[in-house]
Amino acid sequence: MNTEAIWLFLNTQGAAFGLKVLTALAAWIVGRWLINLSVRLVGVALERGRRIDSTLATYLRSILTVLLNIVLVLAILDIFGIQTTSFAALLAGAGLAIGTAWGGLLTHFAAGVFMQVLRPFKVGDFVQVGGVTGTVTEIGLFGTTVTTPDNVQTIVGNNKVFSDTIQNFSSLPFRRVDCVAKIANGVDPLDAIARLRTAVAAIPNVKTSPAPDIEILSFTAEGPLLCVRPYTYTDHYWQVYFDTHKAVVATFGAAGYPVPETPMAPRNREV
Repeated sequence: MNTEAIWLFLNTQGAAFGLKVLTALAAWIVGRWLINLSVRLVGVALERGRRIDSTLATYLRSILTVLLNIVLVLAILDIFGIQTTSFAALLAGAGLAIGTAWGGLLTHFAAGVFMQVLRPFKVGDFVQVGGVTGTVTEIGLFGTTVTTPDNVQTIVGNNKVFSDTIQNFSSLPFRRVDCVAKIANGVDPLDAIARLRTAVAAIPNVKTSPAPDIEILSFTAEGPLLCVRPYTYTDHYWQVYFDTHKAVVATFGAAGYPVPETPMAPRNREV
């Protein structure tokens, strides 16, 4: 380390450089405050206008935040005398390397743009995307945030979301609840079906049209397997799902049905 050069620099340019550092620090603090204020005001304006839904509004705020931060960084570089044109030329010269390193992020960004245009789902929808099932809480620049039913926040890359199968359970007003019930071989299936129709129809939030589907699904060694499929509005899916299982247990118990048991294969006696 050349101490003489450092000492010379401090004597000749130290004060000016220190002033630039303080100015840049102040610019960063004030700039970040102004950016947060601007994004907050834009968000309030979008909410008051009510012409743009929350999904698109969140996406626009994310884009605005990134653009304003880029402008702030360029302004701070200019304080230190780094010309933005030279900085742009440097980026252009390293374009291939940067493109390779950021290629994945750019695909996620492009997928996010297409998602905003095609709108396969919105914030608040219960979906299955990229192998993850849950409620959409945010559609960001590069990833979609999903909160799973066990309250785990999961971020899925937009490109994975857009290139995979998307299931939106909230797009239609109601959906079918799939449950099964097994009866013993000695029980009359038609009697069990009639009892279940009455019990399931009495469950809160079960739709009368279409009516619940209760039929023989298959036959097993223990006895017939019944499908119990009521329809309900999407918001009441889990309530109807659990209440249906309770209704099956209560109905079969009240009817005195025996518990299905697996038949034991006869054993060969040794002579």
